[in-house]
Amino acid sequence: MSDTLPRTYRQPSFRGQIGIARTDITPPVGIYSRNWGAAAHDVADSIHRSLTLTALTLSTGPDQPPLVLVDADLGWWRGLDVFRRFQKQVLDALDLEAGQLIFALSHTHAGPPLMDADEALPGCDILKTWMEELPRATIATVRESLADPFDGIIDWTTGRCTLATVRDLPDPDPKADRFLCGYSPEGEPDDTLIVGRITDSAGQMRATLVNYACHPTTLAWDNTAISPDYIGAMRQTMQDVTGAPAMFLLGACGELAPRYQYVGDTDVADRHGRQLGYAALGALNDMEPPATQLEFDGPVESGAPLAIWKHRPATVSQELRSLETTVELKLKDWPSADELERQRLACEDRALEERLRRRRNIRLGLGDGETFDLPLYAWRIGDAVLVGCCCEPYSMLQQELRRWFPERTVLVVNLINGTIGYLPPAERYDSDVYPVWQTPFDRGGLEATIEGMERAIRDVLSD
Repeated sequence: MSDTLPRTYRQPSFRGQIGIARTDITPPVGIYSRNWGAAAHDVADSIHRSLTLTALTLSTGPDQPPLVLVDADLGWWRGLDVFRRFQKQVLDALDLEAGQLIFALSHTHAGPPLMDADEALPGCDILKTWMEELPRATIATVRESLADPFDGIIDWTTGRCTLATVRDLPDPDPKADRFLCGYSPEGEPDDTLIVGRITDSAGQMRATLVNYACHPTTLAWDNTAISPDYIGAMRQTMQDVTGAPAMFLLGACGELAPRYQYVGDTDVADRHGRQLGYAALGALNDMEPPATQLEFDGPVESGAPLAIWKHRPATVSQELRSLETTVELKLKDWPSADELERQRLACEDRALEERLRRRRNIRLGLGDGETFDLPLYAWRIGDAVLVGCCCEPYSMLQQELRRWFPERTVLVVNLINGTIGYLPPAERYDSDVYPVWQTPFDRGGLEATIEGMERAIRDVLSD
């Protein structure tokens, strides 16, 4: 039996040329910032914490094409066409292919909308200027990251955090046959937390990455401040300890959110952020030194027979690949974009008008066809795989992918390279629940996406 037991432990890693740069993208007070149908305000009147944009660039050598990962404290794109124009501007300026860039949103609900300015809305003159500056800020930050690379290692570890809870709550009213979007005490959330540590050749920590699935919906309609929600305090907590910038990648959180949310008190968001930050720091401190592995060194006879493990140098993977593919998803039989706009203009209910505005924007991006080719992205980063799409899948997606690839660290990222809608499990379509109402995708979209991502991971891992 002892011959079959592993005699080494090595954390998943990548070695290559790494660059990191960050910029402040906080908009001015007075910008249009309405993100909630129940909100009574339209513009932001204060700043809780700064919004940041961080670029991480990876390559296997000085003359090799880079992969560019951008983490931005932004909410969601109000239309695929808005993102596509932004994407083209960034790709053209940096001479990148679409598969080389992942622009990931933290999904704060307390920031400026990513939309074309509407002159009828207050604060949109400021929004227009801010939106024009966003691609320029992105390009400049990526160039800064590319200009100053270092020989570095990314190590990964897995921890746990209990911030996220299931937010599909059966309505307690026996007459209401529906689900509410809020804490469900009987839910079983995915508490997986993946932490990355970036060090240079001298062993100095240069950055950390946190991949966790939990909606940043602490702050809601009563909040009038610009804020990154809990992610701001998470970053600050980690940076105060490590002295290095912390990045955040939102996991598959379609049905996951904090237990206590929808408040105007920014202290609650900070408390949530510290909870995640402390959990990430705990995982970080469980890691072995860079470029090392633990090896069984034999027994020592003492009061008990002791197994001795020692650190030895480890070979670190330098594999770096990217893949962009698609999966065909069936669309619901929605009205056309023109019809949805007519309904919106005729609507006098403020919350319903906001819903119709969002549905119209989604329809504009998808077109009036019966199916949509959903872009999927998969990157191999050494022993890890990063995979994601522009939707909000339920956590079933990341759980299934990690079950299929237990030998790999699998980072699943929501809301990358655009925004469309939710991907709920097929059985949820028998219920009156917000993600099913909101999504343009018909039953089976999540399951098809899981299969598409599974194929993409196998392809990007193949030699």
